[in-house]
Amino acid sequence: MKNISEILKSNPYPGRGIILGKSPDGKAVAAYFIMGRSENSRNRVFVENEFAGISTKAFDESKMSDPSLVIYNAVRVLGSKLIVTNGDQTDTIAELMDKQQTFEQSLRTREYEPDRPNFTPRISGILHFSNSADNSFNYAMSILKCDCATISSGNNPSCLRYTFAYNNPKSGTGRFIHTYKATTDPGGKPDNLPLPSFEGEPVPIEISGNIDDFASLIWDSLDSENKVSLWVRFVDVGTGAVESRIVNKYE
Repeated sequence: MKNISEILKSNPYPGRGIILGKSPDGKAVAAYFIMGRSENSRNRVFVENEFAGISTKAFDESKMSDPSLVIYNAVRVLGSKLIVTNGDQTDTIAELMDKQQTFEQSLRTREYEPDRPNFTPRISGILHFSNSADNSFNYAMSILKCDCATISSGNNPSCLRYTFAYNNPKSGTGRFIHTYKATTDPGGKPDNLPLPSFEGEPVPIEISGNIDDFASLIWDSLDSENKVSLWVRFVDVGTGAVESRIVNKYE
């Protein structure tokens, strides 16, 4: 298990990140944060939406130059499922799972973002509550990323698709996936392009404290210049009670 604070402090621009797991007292945990480098990306806040989740919204509408990849439903609840993603694939997953397709099947209709030269990965997560007597839940994570090695061959870049499923999570543990790995450029400056995509399996992390402790830990560990918004939710699997927190840099 790794310390989420140490991971975030070591990378000034992880981009967008999803955490799923289980609190020390057995609650289901979901968190999502966004960061930004451009004025367009930074000009956002999280707001509650009609799907018992959150959406991104322009903080100053007059400064929003291109909403296509920055304004979307980030979190939706669909029956016994909670869906969280870094783009409009949230709606794709919800709509196709409502038609009895699986999480993985629904994402086969999507691929990485068309923001050349970064080709930002689409990261997604889902919490599934069993509604059984043991009050159990499981979760899965996905990343759709560019096979950038195929660019030099003259072909359109292919899409690499990875899904990771986790059953019976242990209390106090979770998994963390984000869009960009730490840059290896001199000085570690995050403004060098293209940004390198996340690699490997979602990182196993410790989840500690209550919802306010955990939200503060994440927010305080994100780079102060690049962080934009954070959402955290704890769900009591036995009672269904929900606690949520939204932290916006711009209010």
